[in-house]
Amino acid sequence: MNKNLHLSAYLLALFLFLTLQPSIFAQNSTDAITVPLIEDGQAQVIEAFTNSEEWIRHDLWVETDFDTDGDGKPDRMHVAVTRPAQTKNGGLKLPVIYSTSPYFAGTARPPYDFFWDVRHEIGETPPERIMGPEVQRRGERPVISNALIQTWVPRGFIVVHSSSPGTGLSQGSPSVGGTNEALAPKAVIDWLNGRANGYTTPDGDEKVEAYWTNGNVGMTGTSYNGFLPFAAATTGVDGLKAIIPVAPVTSFYRYFRSNGLVRSPGGYLGEDADVLYDFIHSGDEAKREYNNRTMRDTEMAQGMDRITGDYNEFWEERDYLVQMENYQAATLMAHAFNDWNVMPEHSYEAYERLKEMGVPAMVYYHQGGHGGEPPHELMNKWFTRYLFEIENNVEELPRSWIVRERDERDNPTSYEDYPHPGASPVTFYLSPGAPERGQLSLAQTPNQGTETLFDNFSFTGSSLAQAEWTDHRLIYLTPELQDSVHISGLPTVTVTLASNKPAANLSVWVVSLPWNDGRGSQITDNIITKGWASPQNHSSLTDSEPLEPGEFYTITFDLQPDDQIIPAGQQIGLMIFSSDKEYTLWPQPGTELTIDLDRTSFTLPVVKGTEAFSGMN
Repeated sequence: MNKNLHLSAYLLALFLFLTLQPSIFAQNSTDAITVPLIEDGQAQVIEAFTNSEEWIRHDLWVETDFDTDGDGKPDRMHVAVTRPAQTKNGGLKLPVIYSTSPYFAGTARPPYDFFWDVRHEIGETPPERIMGPEVQRRGERPVISNALIQTWVPRGFIVVHSSSPGTGLSQGSPSVGGTNEALAPKAVIDWLNGRANGYTTPDGDEKVEAYWTNGNVGMTGTSYNGFLPFAAATTGVDGLKAIIPVAPVTSFYRYFRSNGLVRSPGGYLGEDADVLYDFIHSGDEAKREYNNRTMRDTEMAQGMDRITGDYNEFWEERDYLVQMENYQAATLMAHAFNDWNVMPEHSYEAYERLKEMGVPAMVYYHQGGHGGEPPHELMNKWFTRYLFEIENNVEELPRSWIVRERDERDNPTSYEDYPHPGASPVTFYLSPGAPERGQLSLAQTPNQGTETLFDNFSFTGSSLAQAEWTDHRLIYLTPELQDSVHISGLPTVTVTLASNKPAANLSVWVVSLPWNDGRGSQITDNIITKGWASPQNHSSLTDSEPLEPGEFYTITFDLQPDDQIIPAGQQIGLMIFSSDKEYTLWPQPGTELTIDLDRTSFTLPVVKGTEAFSGMN
């Protein structure tokens, strides 16, 4: 036989073998790769996974079990995948870090003239709102977002993104917290675990399988993108092992309302569910008219109730704090104590319930504003423990990480738990001083009488706190602190008041004086916490009632949780006023609120309790 012919046949056979059996060699190529590569309990960068040009990027559509755009077919969610090349043939299966959002494909552009007009009387029908503009969808396949990829793919994770219902190339309708926005990520997690179908096109039948994952999924995101992991976790979906929600909305009622009061999120005066719907609705143009008619103009218009602010079925569907019975994902909560957009009560309430349920949970808080992830080390350990199932003793770490005043966010102080286990309630009582400043005392003195304030939305809360003399607020101060005071937990206030009108706003701030707004000042120098409530809901969150002019009503409600050290030399002040220019409706100025000082008090959770106020009566 001709040797050259024999050699050619051999090479052809070898080529066919290599071509038809790539999984053997792909598997062998991973033998030298340690996945995961662990150091100090954290997944480390793996050199073989660092070349982004070799990453496999593709997209698909995952079918859900709901139809919210009215076409008679189950909605499909647009999903993008980024994974190391070594997962190509299924020999290497890796966990997934997943982020989903209504923002990835773009949002409404300025001018933002479609918010509600807040200048009207409380309890009256508001002026008609201008509907938002058509959102221009952006983005090119197969990339939905590049977030998270550079951090996690080199460390041995697959990164998955998806667009929320009715946004981008995902089918369906936005619902701003409705059930479909929880079920959409659930469907993606089901697909990652082989329980749902994925397709190469939005309408075709060619299937895509997630053969390259071990089925363990972690989720993270901030704000709305932090709400979605939390909502997915409430479904109890198998495979969702851990989440790290940052500043998450956990109840849309708490986002747009406060104790029965119509209250805007900080920075977005006049925003409501329908405004946010218009802001994010970037989905199929052909489906928008139906979605607008059925969701925005019917369900939202009939359910939001900007007249009473009561809690109802519409808000209950969007309140995931009452839907946690199936929750099982280990949760690292992250929030800021001065986040006046998504306020810290969202994470506080969720964390308290997770502890009661025995679900693994940890909190990270900083002193700044909206957003702010935990340090990478904490996030890495959390995902490594629950997605790679590595025993890295993360359960033995402290449960609470608080960034102290003026410290860097990546340098939190650890505590056994939050609230601080050494904190106990300290109740303060009021003595008169209006229109200047009254006093706060630890001992209650009877017959303190009443004091009256006059509503005027023209003045901001910060200007009222600084005023030496004004009849638009009442303020009561402790003596100067002899030592620093560590507040940790959930403050509460009880206010007994009478109004000369059937409806009124009630706003409460706790401040630290003297006010410091000079060079180098920080928000923690002045603001301790805030809260808002509707006196019309004094007896029920679901059923408001008009106030009888001159009759006194008592309402008790929580302020926002806090962990703050107030330095010696400062005074802690309780400020009571009516309309809060940055958050509430703006009724015509002049409403009178009369406060019964003997039946008004507030309680701060303080480390060392009353001992922290040595020398104070």
